[in-house]
Amino acid sequence: MSGKLILVGTPIGNLGDFSPRAVSALQECDFIAAEDTRVTLKLLNHFEINKPLISYYEHNKREREKNICDRILAGETCVLVSDAGMPAISDPGEELVVACARLGIEVGVVPGPTAAITALTLSGLPTGRFTFEGFLSVSKKSRKAHLEEIARETRTMIFYEAPHKLRYTLEDLYNTLGDRKIAIVRELTKIHEEVFRTTLSEAIKYYEEQNPRGEYVLIIEGAQPAETESSYTLEQAAQIAEDLIKDGMSASDAAKAAAVRSGLKKRDIYSFITKK
Repeated sequence: MSGKLILVGTPIGNLGDFSPRAVSALQECDFIAAEDTRVTLKLLNHFEINKPLISYYEHNKREREKNICDRILAGETCVLVSDAGMPAISDPGEELVVACARLGIEVGVVPGPTAAITALTLSGLPTGRFTFEGFLSVSKKSRKAHLEEIARETRTMIFYEAPHKLRYTLEDLYNTLGDRKIAIVRELTKIHEEVFRTTLSEAIKYYEEQNPRGEYVLIIEGAQPAETESSYTLEQAAQIAEDLIKDGMSASDAAKAAAVRSGLKKRDIYSFITKK
């Protein structure tokens, strides 16, 4: 008889958020697959749980996937955890769930804290409709394509970001989306939890002076619904583009950013600024 895979959410900062049901799942399983076994071992020690651990993360997921599935098919129950939050969200556990589903392996879940939803509720931005965008790619081409794809997204958007990339990301968001409202959330559920509600332009200025620390969740307001007629004139849109060019942006990218903000066509703005 085959076993099962159980996804267990772990605390994102406060061990008091670990549920009794999650503790039971760890106590009763046969083995635990963890993003970082050292991090998970601290959690197990705190709750006095002694179970075999194996690592399962981005760079070994292919070789470990077969081993985990084979053990489950042989009758063992595996608990999958990430370092913090729900496994399979911006996490290679997503692929393990797909593999189990393909093999007919039962998959269960013990819900736990999720940084994205926790930050959204604190943001002060609309929560009725939202989209989770995860981490932006480090590849310039993929990153640019991702940002252009969401430029007219009207739902509230959620991003994750590491501290060493925060300044770069804020600038890219501003240049592509325009000056939107943003809530920058860090140290969730910890002593120094912080929610910084501001705008992209002000956030850029703030982090010119402040050194980013900790893992960040960025909540950004969606675009205004498209109107049948733009409230911008071509001259006003061209001025936006020219200001961006002065800040170092190419004419083509500036025209594209101005088009996103104004609702006018990029080619009209580009033609206007290049013929002056």
